[in-house]
Amino acid sequence: MKRILFVCIENSNRSQMAEAFALMHGGSNVEVYSAGSRPSGIINP
Repeated sequence: MKRILFVCIENSNRSQMAEAFALMHGGSNVEVYSAGSRPSGIINP
């Protein structure tokens, strides 16, 4: 199983979307996480 980590500064949209796409395409063959170095607490419009 592959492990994938998507990291952005705020973790307010892009890394979470990348996590969802990786899960959609990788299925049960991947373990995916998203994180932020300075989470903002709000969604980036």
